[in-house]
Amino acid sequence: MEKHWKSVIPRSICDYFFDVQRKVSSKDDIPPVIATPHHYLISIYRCQLYFVAVVMTEVSPLFVTEFLHRVVETFIDYFSECTESILKEHYVIVYELLDEMLDNGFPLATESNVLKELIKPPNILRTIANTVTGKSNVSDTLPTGQLSNVPWRRTGVKYTNNEAYFDVIEEVDAIIDRNGATVFAEIQGYVDCCVKLTGMPDLTLSFMNPRLLDDVSFHPCVRFKRWEAERVLSFVPPDGNFRLMSYHIGSQGIVAIPLYIKHNISFREGSAGRMELQVGPKQTMGKHVENVVLEMMMPKCVLNVSLNPSQGKYTFDPHSKTMSWEVGKVEPGKTPSLKGSVS
Repeated sequence: MEKHWKSVIPRSICDYFFDVQRKVSSKDDIPPVIATPHHYLISIYRCQLYFVAVVMTEVSPLFVTEFLHRVVETFIDYFSECTESILKEHYVIVYELLDEMLDNGFPLATESNVLKELIKPPNILRTIANTVTGKSNVSDTLPTGQLSNVPWRRTGVKYTNNEAYFDVIEEVDAIIDRNGATVFAEIQGYVDCCVKLTGMPDLTLSFMNPRLLDDVSFHPCVRFKRWEAERVLSFVPPDGNFRLMSYHIGSQGIVAIPLYIKHNISFREGSAGRMELQVGPKQTMGKHVENVVLEMMMPKCVLNVSLNPSQGKYTFDPHSKTMSWEVGKVEPGKTPSLKGSVS
């Protein structure tokens, strides 16, 4: 599937990407930016698909990468998942979305609320009606908020029950010694929201210790000047689901991991070994830690693992050598364990 904007670029430009793909042993080894004599190929890998952008002039790679991620997230929002078969099934809507998200090569409408007013999400009844009448999913009128100073929120929003949910999701990268003590740790966090409020609400969100937050990235609705002055998030939220901010807490900050991990691994290359992991709550003030997923990179010489979890389930990818243990909820006083052999 391909989409052109300013000019038609021959498909043979992708041969540079395919050549690099054939030379590497893992998808992670493909460089995100590939320079060709006249173009730059910027790519991401998500949902077992490659998304490649071809640019003719020098541009910030992170800008293009972020747009590609936004395209994938829009597809997931519209179709619930982003797979090859799903994209082929909704070929027309995919092209309509790309037309609206990029105008003459420049990002235009990337907000889910705006796009859903322009292009209606697919359903069975709408598909049948469009087939019979010959109409498309594209609206004839501009979104109501497109010309306002808050284009991410449509006007006239009304709810019987007003509610707002905030989920703080944190990914902890850590090195832990065999006694369970933390050697190194850093956190990549996200604040995902589901806001269903009537009218034009103005919300304020504050943190206990905002100085710990580093490398923050905000949704356009956040008033950045107030954050710089007071370290407080002030915003008029979009309607529905959106990511309010992402942040990073580096190793120089005091990273208090809510879990402790004890491990006992005995393994020699060329022979089988044993592995035992234990996970328990720590510094949670009596609260449950939910949706815990533990990922562990195995040495390249490991071919298979046979493990027995006391809670949850595990998977092992022999290609990436990654063992993933979905622990689930870790309650105070309980220590889920994972034991077995490694070969």
